[in-house]
Amino acid sequence: MPDQAARSAVRDAFARHRLSWLDALPWLAAALVYVLLPHYLALATQVMIMIAFALALDLALGYGGIATLGHAAFFGIGAYAAGLYALKISGEPISGLLVAAVAAGLAGIASGALILRTRGLTLVTLTLAIATMLHELANSWKSLTGGADGLYGFRIAPVLGRFPFDLFGRTGFLYAAAVLACLFFLSKALVNSPFGLTMRGIRDNPVRMRMLGVPVKRRLITLYAISAAVAGIAGGLSAQVTKLVGLDSLAFSLSGNVLVMLILGGTGSLYGAFLGATAFVVLSDRAAAVSPFHWLFALGILLILAVRYAPQGLAGLLADAARGLMKRMRRA
Repeated sequence: MPDQAARSAVRDAFARHRLSWLDALPWLAAALVYVLLPHYLALATQVMIMIAFALALDLALGYGGIATLGHAAFFGIGAYAAGLYALKISGEPISGLLVAAVAAGLAGIASGALILRTRGLTLVTLTLAIATMLHELANSWKSLTGGADGLYGFRIAPVLGRFPFDLFGRTGFLYAAAVLACLFFLSKALVNSPFGLTMRGIRDNPVRMRMLGVPVKRRLITLYAISAAVAGIAGGLSAQVTKLVGLDSLAFSLSGNVLVMLILGGTGSLYGAFLGATAFVVLSDRAAAVSPFHWLFALGILLILAVRYAPQGLAGLLADAARGLMKRMRRA
């Protein structure tokens, strides 16, 4: 019986990427926003872009234990790659996202091979240094990036040749939702695959995994490159929807913001990216509308409350509440 229970536990662990009713909730919420809040589609689109970016960081930090303060580097690389592709080659959006993913993924491989030799504070510092260097490169290479003026003037063709981007943001919203759905379900399958389970082991105890014969460095570089590619897709999506790429896509503040989103939502939980990014972007928008000069105060209060009362993030808080409710229902 113990052997059977162990085999069942392993089988369940490898099958957790199967769909459940919980996976339908984000898309049900998106459908309700599309129908009931048509004037907020632009904001909702930005929320989904940030969710995709937070998913990318969660893959690296939450599942691989790769601490980084420079993930905006890959977001910006994807944004500039998609913008330059649209400006100089083709405005077709899907191929533009693929270009953004490849560019950011290659940057992830190159930088990962360098920085993942280190751990801890050194690793964090190196990620920040790389992002800062790229920001300065984009600022000085004005003939390619536009410098401080940004990259603009490119045209994005209709999605699938049939759905042009409109002023009301309907196409952009649906396009972002479709891209986010693909990224989420692929990430869900990845983190619950044998590769994903190995990465969790490396996150918890890299020495033991190395002693078991796992190529730790190679796996870390692979996960970092995948995370970079997802961040690049988020950046490319932002460029295509807004038709503008600015230096802020490489800024340290963006790396810090997405880290705060993940802390709010909960690391190591894909749903944490949804909850944290949504709370951060929506609260920022509403607080800025009330007080344009002091809106960060509201975010500070939210972060303090989250760290004090929900150390595992909103996802952990909701999971604990659900478990408590199930226990009470069983006792009743």
